[in-house]
Amino acid sequence: MGAYIVRRLLLIIPTLLGIMLINFALVQFVPGGPVEQAIARAQGGGDVFGGFSGGNSDAGADPLDNASDSTYVGARGLPPEFIAELEKEFGFDKPPVQRFFNMLWNYMRFDFGESYFRQISVIDLIKEKLPVSITLGLWSTLIAYLISIPLGIRKAVKDGSRFDTWTSGAIIAAYAIPGFLFAILLLVLFAGGSYWQVFPLRGLTSDNFDELSTLGKIGDYFWHITLPVLASTISAFATLTLLTKNSFLDEIKKHYVMTARAKGLSERSVLYGHVFRNAMLIVISGFPAVFIGVFFGGSLIIETIFSLDGLGRLGFEAAVARDYPIVFGTLFIFGLIGLLVGILSDLMYVLVDPRIDFERREG
Repeated sequence: MGAYIVRRLLLIIPTLLGIMLINFALVQFVPGGPVEQAIARAQGGGDVFGGFSGGNSDAGADPLDNASDSTYVGARGLPPEFIAELEKEFGFDKPPVQRFFNMLWNYMRFDFGESYFRQISVIDLIKEKLPVSITLGLWSTLIAYLISIPLGIRKAVKDGSRFDTWTSGAIIAAYAIPGFLFAILLLVLFAGGSYWQVFPLRGLTSDNFDELSTLGKIGDYFWHITLPVLASTISAFATLTLLTKNSFLDEIKKHYVMTARAKGLSERSVLYGHVFRNAMLIVISGFPAVFIGVFFGGSLIIETIFSLDGLGRLGFEAAVARDYPIVFGTLFIFGLIGLLVGILSDLMYVLVDPRIDFERREG
């Protein structure tokens, strides 16, 4: 198993390289880069994208706009020396290939550079925002598994019963509700929207968090994350429950289960001693997708609704502002976490069913 883990860890390098290469190449064709953003800010425009809408009419136009020409939208009227200085500051005075390899060399040392517009290092920004995203992703995934697996097993055992019918209806309804809509519903009901002020409206901790005792800090933390975690969990919970039920149903119908029952084993021994290991493999294989989906996919909307300043919101704002160091820094971290979670999933495979030997299968 050790050799397999080493190979998987080494495979992270070319995978991350491919991810960064594809995204770096795509960025080269995206209009409204950081230089144009800086020019728009320097001219007081605030946003470069108005230049692409065709809304620039001759009436009321600044006479200086026709004084010079440039490849950058909105750069007319600015001295070429100023634009050249911007290109040098952002590193665009170098060829794309050189910039890409310089970026890779820095990322190998976990040096993500400094934000173009925030005057702070990217690694410090990631450290500042990471606890929020980790909180949402980790707790949501953990709660989804703790609820879905027992519920899915119970539904499989009681297949076709009234319990199975009613819980299936509730699960389908939960799956059909978008996470952001459920988040708004929670705010309206429990965060002082129209009914009860039970939970706080925003933030991960209270303003006086540092003044609280250890137990007070723990309670305050869970008090703040309750609604965001519930909103993040709902869709993953529904999917996992049905996946667990179907997996157990498939295993229960197999011959080895009938043989175990014929030997006089109790239903509990059959279910948890034989069926559980085989049925859980497909559930565990979905762990990376569930975690990554909650951690990356739903984090932006949930963070925005509950005013949480996490990586999802940071990455979105950086993409809009064309703050490439933050964009590629968060992309690198997201990719690395996703690949490590995939290795963790394989380790859980072996933990659930020791008969699995990845080294022998590869050999």
